Amino acid sequence: MDLYRYICSAAKDAPDKLFLVKEKVSYADFLNLVRARAGTLSALGVKRGDAVGILARNIPEYIISAWALWFLGATVLLLDNKLTAQDFENMAALTNAKLVLAEPKFFFDAKAFTFADITAADKPAPADLSPAAVKDGDIATLSFTSGSTGVPKIVPLTHANLTSIADAMEDLRPFVETGDDFMLFLPLYHIFGMAFITLHAVYYRGGVILETSGNPREIVQNFRTYQPRIVPAVPRIFEIIRNMIITEYKAHGTWGLAQWVLKRQKLLRFFGIKQIVRQMQWPVHEMFGRAQATLIGGGAACKPEIIKFFEWFGFDFLQGWGLTEASGPDSVSLPHKNRVIGSVGKVVGTNKFRITDKDNKGVGKLWLRGPAVMKGYLNNPEANAKAFDGEWFNTGDLASVDKNGEIHIHGRAKNVIVLDSGKNVYPDELEAEYMKIEGVKNVLVIEHAIDGRTFAYGLFQIESGMTLDKLAGAIAEANKNIAPYKRVAHFAMTTEDFPSTSSGKNKHFEAKRLLEQGKYPDRR
Repeated sequence: MDLYRYICSAAKDAPDKLFLVKEKVSYADFLNLVRARAGTLSALGVKRGDAVGILARNIPEYIISAWALWFLGATVLLLDNKLTAQDFENMAALTNAKLVLAEPKFFFDAKAFTFADITAADKPAPADLSPAAVKDGDIATLSFTSGSTGVPKIVPLTHANLTSIADAMEDLRPFVETGDDFMLFLPLYHIFGMAFITLHAVYYRGGVILETSGNPREIVQNFRTYQPRIVPAVPRIFEIIRNMIITEYKAHGTWGLAQWVLKRQKLLRFFGIKQIVRQMQWPVHEMFGRAQATLIGGGAACKPEIIKFFEWFGFDFLQGWGLTEASGPDSVSLPHKNRVIGSVGKVVGTNKFRITDKDNKGVGKLWLRGPAVMKGYLNNPEANAKAFDGEWFNTGDLASVDKNGEIHIHGRAKNVIVLDSGKNVYPDELEAEYMKIEGVKNVLVIEHAIDGRTFAYGLFQIESGMTLDKLAGAIAEANKNIAPYKRVAHFAMTTEDFPSTSSGKNKHFEAKRLLEQGKYPDRR
């Protein structure tokens, strides 16, 4: 089924359910807006097979325009609004996009394409306008991806890719239910925002709450006002909320008591002392506007302590993992009694995985195949030859499987550090340990040569007040929990953010290049 007919099916089942919640637009009303926008685009010459860019923030016109393009059988070119004008020129040229729908704030004197105002009002669609005869294998979206380690490649996802990954979210019941509303933090140009949230809301006949504010106070107010049942976000958002909660408890002098109670809540409940647990949890439930919400981490790995924190307060926390090349959320870790925190769960739907070239710890290359996986990078046979083994796609990630048959990601294969001894060091493991240091905001562990020897080198983003001596002492203490050959002995620190992808993943290769250029002078 193509994406336009996919949402038509939802509108038939739940015509009066609000799809765009803040804007009070029902599924039935949404289809009327899509049809009107399709009429506007058709008048501009857009037809089946055309690639049309969208350059905007998370505004309702973004979603309306995407579905209008799919109505016409066109392809949506998802443009990261944080890139440069030259990036947009190159992307349009490589995909033959002659039109870009954008907010006027993003307009510039473009040479490769023409801008159209995405916020402009539409006239009623012509009576004879009908949806294109779209095939499941037609390309629905084009995304440029460099991930966190490589040069940009163009990912074409078909209607079949995207509807299959939406259907696969049936695996999330009962943590997600029919009619639930989803809070949308992540940019719509990112596959997590477009596929995981928007399309899954359609699958569950739910609503989308577009969140554009980065202000924690405004986010909390929107929680209270709209009471989202499902809150998917990147780790940074959950960390902001966690820090805000702790600050509020400390301001009332109750954080110490809350920690004591919540850490022992199972025991307290066993002895029938439930009320004090509820009292400690209530301020956070009030913040979210409800006592029951499902939180879903994605885009990058959430720290175990973040997951445990929200579970203290009675929330279900799911951890997703996925790739743009495989339509986004390819595995999800669901809460259960024996879950190993840090797992990304089992693959969803009918997709399959395998792990090859395992080391003595069971860590190896992770491959995927199934209906969610793209057929290949656009016009890039060299990249495809490296990425595919028949139907199997090399994710570029290293992974292992735990006793529950659930996947654990150990980082990118290209980031593995091979020491002079031949031993492998996995940066993700070390970064998780060093992130426990108070005053450290972010950590990258990279391969770096000093006097001809290869080391696991640490890059630390620190809070104000941290000194080289304090950090050196804290690293030495953390190293007691790390095998000697893996330990970080040399490091640099900075208060600046490290290079990252739009979903918050650290770009190790870019940070390494900056280090070698002398970017981080505070070193030891």
